[in-house]
Amino acid sequence: MIWKRYQNELIALVAFVLLLGSYGYKITQVASQSEAMTGAKHSVGEIKEVIALKKIWSDKKTSKKVDKLQALIPASKVKWSNKSKKVTASYKGLTATELNKLVTKILNVPVEIQKLKIQKIASSYDVEFKCKW
Repeated sequence: MIWKRYQNELIALVAFVLLLGSYGYKITQVASQSEAMTGAKHSVGEIKEVIALKKIWSDKKTSKKVDKLQALIPASKVKWSNKSKKVTASYKGLTATELNKLVTKILNVPVEIQKLKIQKIASSYDVEFKCKW
């Protein structure tokens, strides 16, 4: 008897609850779709960056650019070791201007820097440098 008395209100209540549930589902789906799109855009950006780095690192002129680091400083201050695509260099007694030139050149060469250690001794600098490409 009570069911028949409030039948329309109960049907409206059930319809309203279903409406709220479907609205919540729609909101979560839209949010997850936009999140997936953001993730896809980020992945595409990373892939483009990797491709650009591969082009830079596969350049045949990279070894010539690295060899310029040896000629940049007078030979008496440089200890140089070049094995295939790895370079180990040690610079002793550099002035501030020589150090600035060297560090600028090192940072502009497309190599993976494994070690860059700079020590100040009195008014001169010692630099240890290892890289590969």
